[in-house]
Amino acid sequence: QVQVVESGGGLVQAGGSLRLSCAASGSIFSLNDMGWYRQAPGKQRELVATITSSGSTSYGGSVKGRFTISRDNAKNTVYLQMNNLKPEDTAVYYCKVIVTIVTGTLRNDYQYWGQGTQVTVSS
Repeated sequence: QVQVVESGGGLVQAGGSLRLSCAASGSIFSLNDMGWYRQAPGKQRELVATITSSGSTSYGGSVKGRFTISRDNAKNTVYLQMNNLKPEDTAVYYCKVIVTIVTGTLRNDYQYWGQGTQVTVSS
């Protein structure tokens, strides 16, 4: 079993910064792509940023230049540094990880989501 736990959300004024963390633990053979998504009330979940195992990154258009995704492979952790936050960044932020699990001779990739962390930006 794999656990994915996010932390770092909270309330911040517009223009402020927050850093989210997401740690994966459990029977993980390898940790592949990791990413952050968000869902605002009444809206669909959207991509914020992703990072591959080799460190290649991609960002949603609305956060480019303000958010930075990074990872620490030794800690199985991905981070999201959010700067110059805007009220429209208010949402529940979810971490998604893709892991390889080996069971006997079987090797498969699985996707896991965290429980989400609330980010609220006041104007």
